[in-house]
Amino acid sequence: MPITTLQNISIPTEGANSNSSLLMPKLQYRFRVFLDNFGTTGGPDGVREISRQVQDVTRPNVSFEQMTLDAYNSRTYLAGKHTWEPVTLTLREDANNNVQKIIGQQLQRQFDFFEQSSAVSSGTYKFQTRIEILDGGNGANGAAVIDRFHLIGCYIESANYNTLAYATNEAVTTTISIRYDNAIQFGSDDTETGIGETTTRALVGASGGTQVT
Repeated sequence: MPITTLQNISIPTEGANSNSSLLMPKLQYRFRVFLDNFGTTGGPDGVREISRQVQDVTRPNVSFEQMTLDAYNSRTYLAGKHTWEPVTLTLREDANNNVQKIIGQQLQRQFDFFEQSSAVSSGTYKFQTRIEILDGGNGANGAAVIDRFHLIGCYIESANYNTLAYATNEAVTTTISIRYDNAIQFGSDDTETGIGETTTRALVGASGGTQVT
């Protein structure tokens, strides 16, 4: 059974359970990222190749435009349209150029740089991103997902091939910025109710990928 509280460590609060233990925090380094339908070799092998080379990722941020309503002596504010901010994914490049090939394939799907030709529709190049926080299990124990974000309708907004330097021992990296249409946060199970939602959402796999239906 996973440890869910820090026993005997607490902050006094009000109410009947004022001395309850602190909750076990999620840890930043226990995560994984999947890019489904990414590149042209974006099947299970391609997805795993990218996942193994992830160095870091930002989680989604959402903001709401402000609507102002003036009425007589008063003023009130409402939440307007929302915007999901791009996430940033940093990948370690490998000596076989596998990561570079897959990223290059995805960019080529979005725009043919050889022919200077645009994609016919977004459906031909958009992919999906899954960012999952894990419980720390591995090997025979397996890793359990604590929570996950599903990013829908993704494309590469920018690709930064970063810096080379003689005075460093660090791996070469590529950073991509991912723009997406929508994000939904789930708990430990794809089929359970989304966090903050009262409606169950089913995720259907397609070539190893997932999508909201």
